Amino acid sequence: MKLNILVTLDSNYIRPLQVMLKSMFLNNPDVKFSIYLMHSSLKSEEVLLLQDGVRGEGHILHELKITDEYFREAPVVKHYTKEMYYRLLAFKFLPETLDRILYLDPDILIINEIKSLYDTDLTDYLYAAAYHDIAKIKELNKIRLKAYEMEAYYNSGVLLMNLEEQRKRISEQDIFDFVEENKKRLVLPDQDILNALYSQDIKEIEEVLYNYDARFYQYYKLASKGEFGMDYVINETSIIHFCGKKKPWLKSYTGKFHSLYKHYEKLTFGKAVTVNN
Repeated sequence: MKLNILVTLDSNYIRPLQVMLKSMFLNNPDVKFSIYLMHSSLKSEEVLLLQDGVRGEGHILHELKITDEYFREAPVVKHYTKEMYYRLLAFKFLPETLDRILYLDPDILIINEIKSLYDTDLTDYLYAAAYHDIAKIKELNKIRLKAYEMEAYYNSGVLLMNLEEQRKRISEQDIFDFVEENKKRLVLPDQDILNALYSQDIKEIEEVLYNYDARFYQYYKLASKGEFGMDYVINETSIIHFCGKKKPWLKSYTGKFHSLYKHYEKLTFGKAVTVNN
C-alpha cells in the first residue's frame, strides 16, 4: 500500500517535520510513503538531510521547489508570504498521475494508522477535513469572511485532497481575487481562503480521530462524558495536532501531550532536545 503525503515548510520546521515523519513511519509499518516536499527557501543540504532520513526508513521524498516567478502577481497579506498559496494550489505542481494526496502540517504526531483517513470517499468533494468547534466561532467567521453559506470553519492542517477534482474546479485567479478583495479580513489566510471559497466542497472527517487539537484534552473528555479520555486517544486517535503558538518542542510548553511528543523526539534523534522560545 502506498500513500502520498504533502508537506510545506521552511527551515524552522525541519526538526518537527522529522518527528512527524518518524511517528508516521513507526505507526504505519505496512505502508510505503511518497513524501512531496513543497518549499521555496530550504538549503540543498537541508533537503538532502530530509531525503536521506526518509530513504533510510524505506520511503521516498520528492522535492518540489517553488521559485518566485510562480506567484509573482499573487497578492500577499500582512506578514504572510506567498507560501500561503502552496497547499491551495498544490495540484498545479504535483504530478498529473496523482489523484489524491494527504497534506499534513509539521506540528503533529501520527500515533495510529492513517490508511482509513486516506481511503475516505471523496466523490464530488475537493477536500476532506475536520473542524474545531471549541470556541463556537462559526458565525463570527461567516461575517468576517462574508461566507454566509459556510457550515463550518475547517482546519487546514490536515487536508485530504481530491487532486482530480481540484484540477477541474479550482481557479488560481478566483483565489487571488478573493485575497485582493478581503486583505483586511484575513487572519489565517490559507485557512480563511479554503473556508470562504470551498467550505461547501469539504467532506467532514472526525476531529477526535484525525485532527485532535492537543490544547483541548479536557474539553473533549468532558464533552464526551469521559469517553475521549487518554486511553481513547492513545488507542484510537490517529493524528494529534499541536495547534496554536505553543509548540511541544519549545522550552515553555506544558501541554498534556508533552511527554508523548518527547518520546517520539527521542526515537527520531536519539535524545529529546528542548528549543528556546
